[in-house]
Amino acid sequence: MQPLASAPPPTAATGEPLIRVEALRVRYGTRWALDGLSFAVGAGEVVGLLGPNGAGKTTTLSVLDRAPAAARRSLGLVPQTIALYPPLTARENLRFFARLLGLSRRQAGDAIAQAFEIAGLADRADDVVATFSAGMQRRLNLACALLHTPRVLLLDEATVGVDPQSRERIFAAVRAQAAAGTAVLYSTHYMEEAERLCARVILIDHGRTVAAGAPATLVRQTARGPRLTVVTRQALPPGWLEGIGGARPLPADQLRDGAARGDATHIAIDDPAIATQVLARAAAAGGEVTEFHLHQPTLLDVFMELTGSALRD
Repeated sequence: MQPLASAPPPTAATGEPLIRVEALRVRYGTRWALDGLSFAVGAGEVVGLLGPNGAGKTTTLSVLDRAPAAARRSLGLVPQTIALYPPLTARENLRFFARLLGLSRRQAGDAIAQAFEIAGLADRADDVVATFSAGMQRRLNLACALLHTPRVLLLDEATVGVDPQSRERIFAAVRAQAAAGTAVLYSTHYMEEAERLCARVILIDHGRTVAAGAPATLVRQTARGPRLTVVTRQALPPGWLEGIGGARPLPADQLRDGAARGDATHIAIDDPAIATQVLARAAAAGGEVTEFHLHQPTLLDVFMELTGSALRD
């Protein structure tokens, strides 16, 4: 097992990753939380770590955070549970973590000023953290992890409970870190975040990798094609789609996103261009189309296709 590489940053010549996980196995009692997990993250990459509850995401980050001391000095961790001291001010929190990270007084001063810019909290620097909103605390939580300019950044559900403005601020900070050469491993339950932020994603379940690659590539390879949902004033008769190539009724058991509405008809289509033809036929057969929706497959479809719809409590 080599959870965190301590080698120099990757270059065009070496191509060495800053994070390397090889055949990682972790057991809690008789249950394998991780069972042969392998992946790598290079400098300047944002890689998403996805999976249902209990899949092994937080365990993976925890193992990486237990790397040798020399490697940990190059690592920043943003935990799912906010790691701040509520009775202290934002500035006092940053000073504490700067000292914990071994920064000198001068280094800490510069780093704290930069942290307030990243978090957008310069005007609240001397306010007690207990008075901050969830979004403000999440932004400060991230800023604390960036004080020592880490080469590796691990984020575990970094945007839980935040407002849209705070989410965008966190996204901008993550992108800036990657642009500066940081290797970012971003664990999230939000598929749209992974699609926006990540060049690659690693989908794990039961401690194993079930898919890995660029989000768009996984959608093309794994998810079912486009789907048209049509609501008509009258029930559509059997055979109403006959003669339209590339369109076929979609059974309810193939719907992966909760779209199985009793008053709707779902049609799988090979090409979105035939949607207008299908709608015209539906209007003729059902009296009037009162509602329709074209669903293009997303990373969420891949997630549900590969991990199922059973609850993971």
